[in-house]
This record gives sequence, structure tokens and C-alpha cells, in this order.
Amino acid sequence: MNSYQQGRRQRHGRGRPRRRGGRGRFQDQRAPAPKQKTFWQRIVAFFGNGGETRRPAAQSRNGQQQQQQQQQQHQRSQEQSRPSRKPEAVEVTSPRLYVGNLSFDATESDLFELFNGVGHVQNAEVVSYHHNQRSKGFAFVQMQTIEEAKRAVDELHDKEFLGRKLVVSGAKSSEREHSHD
Repeated sequence: MNSYQQGRRQRHGRGRPRRRGGRGRFQDQRAPAPKQKTFWQRIVAFFGNGGETRRPAAQSRNGQQQQQQQQQQHQRSQEQSRPSRKPEAVEVTSPRLYVGNLSFDATESDLFELFNGVGHVQNAEVVSYHHNQRSKGFAFVQMQTIEEAKRAVDELHDKEFLGRKLVVSGAKSSEREHSHD
């Protein structure tokens, strides 16, 4: 035998492993000591979720996600059943046109193709949300001349495009344009 094994035997006495905890045969009957919460668990219990553990918080998060999905489905069903309102007819006084009720899948190149069938398109801009780049459902198209813009309104207003009837009218002039005059 090597000296390491001998030292271990002598230290623990008579070759038995050292016992931790209680002694005797009634050791298993004692209730386990309550596990103390960590500092951060006590902070969270004091300020926040009333001592919930991670699992219920995760379940409540799943519940929130399900609730958000239900709200989104409800909004979609309302959008589909909403009666269409007649847009305000804006007279065409400039080559700039407003295109409303636009499919969310429509791109600027789609608008170029559509409006090029009527006249020469200078610019097409689909308006989108800044944070996620999702289309807001309307756009502005700049035609070459006012006559082409009027013809585009006559031909494309109420025309079905990508599953929706377009609203095409003259774009309202903004306050900025009037203040610079």
C-alpha cells in the first residue's frame, strides 16, 4: 500500500468513510433544513413578483404571449370586417399622388410598374414604420406632369391591386411647403 491510502485510513478511522450531518439510524427521518434564498432572490421577492420562482414567471410570460396573439387575431378580424369608408377626394393640383389601401406586401417597384402604365413615374415611396420597416398601407407617387397624375387617378382609383382596391387621389400639400413660399 502506498502512503496516501494509509493516511486516509488513519485520518477517518478504521477504514470507514466519514459521515456528514447527523449520526445514527434516525438520520433520514429528520426534515431537511430549509434552503436559504440568495441575496438576489430576496431582493426580487421584496420588490417584485412576490417570491415567485422562475417557472411561474415563465408560465406567465407564455400567457402574455398567448394574450397578445389573441389580440392580434382580433384586430385582424376587425380589419377584415370593417366597412370601407369613402376617402376624402383631394383635387389633383400637383403631380404628387396619394395611394391608399395599399397591400402591405406592395413594394415601390410594384408601384412603378403599375403607374408607368398610365404615364412617366418620377418617384414612388411606400410609407413604412421606422422601427420595423413594415408598410403602413399607403404610398406617394410622383408623376411627370399634372395631366398624367389626373389620368392616373381616373384609371387607377378603385382598381384592384394585390388583393385590395386602391384609393388614388391628389396628395395634400404639407404645411412645410406653404411656409417656404
